Amino acid sequence: MGKSSKSELPLELYRPNVAIVVFNDRGKVLICRRAGEIGNDCWQFPQGGIDKGEKPLIAAYRELYEETGIKPKHLKKIGKIKGWVAYTFPDNINIAPNKRKHWLGQKQKWFAMQFLGKDKHINLALQNPPEFDQWSWVELADSPEMVIKWKRKVYKKVVKKFSKFIEQTTVKS
Repeated sequence: MGKSSKSELPLELYRPNVAIVVFNDRGKVLICRRAGEIGNDCWQFPQGGIDKGEKPLIAAYRELYEETGIKPKHLKKIGKIKGWVAYTFPDNINIAPNKRKHWLGQKQKWFAMQFLGKDKHINLALQNPPEFDQWSWVELADSPEMVIKWKRKVYKKVVKKFSKFIEQTTVKS
């Protein structure tokens, strides 16, 4: 019997995760730099694991608060990608064994949120140690080039699916 390709691997082999794209009133998106990393590819959208029994949307609000300090009252869900979007960890990736466990990668539920707060409501220092040490509002289309190479295919899919929210979240002055 032939070996199956990585794209055909069962989703049960991937860690359940959420990822969130937060749009501000200028149609830009929140992206954060992983703490202690430098370079052009150390940014990502907030993301994190779904706890056992937790609904993905609840996990998304929890992860956003834990990682960015943004409270649910400052957010409005405006969309999602149906189903899971998965990526496989590269063989040479340096992930702590307790994080990698037995997973081949992550499967993510992606949410689009409109930010109703102000920049002062973003606080990366809630976790100790913080996951991120810097944040920025950027063009959604620029995000794939800001992330690690092996996540770019997923980010390009997110750009394609969530570009419709740019105009919807932009406040006309």
